Amino acid sequence: MGTYEAFKMACSAIGAHKLRSFLTLLGIIAGVASIIAVMTGISVVQVAIEEEMSVLGTQTFQVQKWPRGEFGNNIDWRKIQKRKPISLENVAAVRDDVETVDLVGAEYWGYGSVVKYRGESTEPIVMICGGTPEYPANNTHYVQFGRNLSQEDVRVGRAVAVLGYSIAEELFPFIDPVGKTVKVDGRRFLVIGVFEEKKSALGGNFDNYVLMPVNVFQKAYGMLDDDGRIRSINMTVRARSPELLPAAMEETRAVLRRNRGVDPREEDDFFMFTNDSSIRDFNQATAGVKAGAFVVGIIALLVAGIGIMNIMLVSVSERTHEIGIRKALGARRRHILWQFLLEAVVLCNIGGVLGVVVGFGLGNIVTFYTEFAVTIPMEWAVRGLVFCTAVGLTFGIWPALKASRLAPIEALRHE
Repeated sequence: MGTYEAFKMACSAIGAHKLRSFLTLLGIIAGVASIIAVMTGISVVQVAIEEEMSVLGTQTFQVQKWPRGEFGNNIDWRKIQKRKPISLENVAAVRDDVETVDLVGAEYWGYGSVVKYRGESTEPIVMICGGTPEYPANNTHYVQFGRNLSQEDVRVGRAVAVLGYSIAEELFPFIDPVGKTVKVDGRRFLVIGVFEEKKSALGGNFDNYVLMPVNVFQKAYGMLDDDGRIRSINMTVRARSPELLPAAMEETRAVLRRNRGVDPREEDDFFMFTNDSSIRDFNQATAGVKAGAFVVGIIALLVAGIGIMNIMLVSVSERTHEIGIRKALGARRRHILWQFLLEAVVLCNIGGVLGVVVGFGLGNIVTFYTEFAVTIPMEWAVRGLVFCTAVGLTFGIWPALKASRLAPIEALRHE
């Protein structure tokens, strides 16, 4: 008997007991669906978060006092608070002394501001960035209308601003904002440009901020934040090429340690990160959730496997006479073994396929209510089906061996 004939007989046997087969499949479907649903859901969120984190280019990294992307890590916040803030002097040192970089930007950030134009006003939720002309290139957020900040704007401290897309849409729905004067927290700024739209799948608003010269920000908002701490700069650094990124990070680290007076025996008093490091930290934080879902799914599959073994033993008992006839007509032990083993594997994989479909559907439910993209993690589908096959082979081997060892005469006498 060939594999094709054994496969047809397995399908025929499964179809002959539809209700029993379906009830047996429920355990397999539940186990596979639980794994696939969790992994799909995590993949959906992971893809969105990776896109959100990828504000830095492939050759850009950021340096700041405060950690970012330290998911799940134990952080000594009191120790970090005592660190010196990163200053414009530090930025200048990197710009002058690191040969492997070409763009070094500085950013101060403030929150809860209001922007007004004539009778229109935003809610007090606007972010303010005091930055340098390197901001758009280092943060992959470019100016769509008008122009970017210039070195001259920063040098002379011009009261100019580049608006986020949503602010421009709210205050200037029918007119060009470039050349108009707005009030930012009561201070007048000439609008010189508007950033391109940059939507967020996580519900955040990348378009709700105003960029102004870094020294204008210092003058307007002072050097202390709302908590009374000295403001620390976020420094963005772009290597001359992606290949030079590791070297640029090491050189920047050395220059900053020297410029900030860090003892050689002490650790860095600043954080450095890239897109990859932030994404890697997030993946490490979700690894426990993935492992937990996988364990729960495996337990469900093992329980379902025991059910399949019991059903296959019942099937062997019901078909003893059939086995006797087949042996009397020349079927060998391996033929009987293969027939029942294949039946268990087919049964498991039917449940596996249904579980994968259900899991994909459940995992992507969130995409109907958010801006998340539909994600189909095929690698987990393949893993689920491979494990279903392993379950079928493991729990089907004993019933198949029992069927293959039946004596033909005894089997023919069975009623």
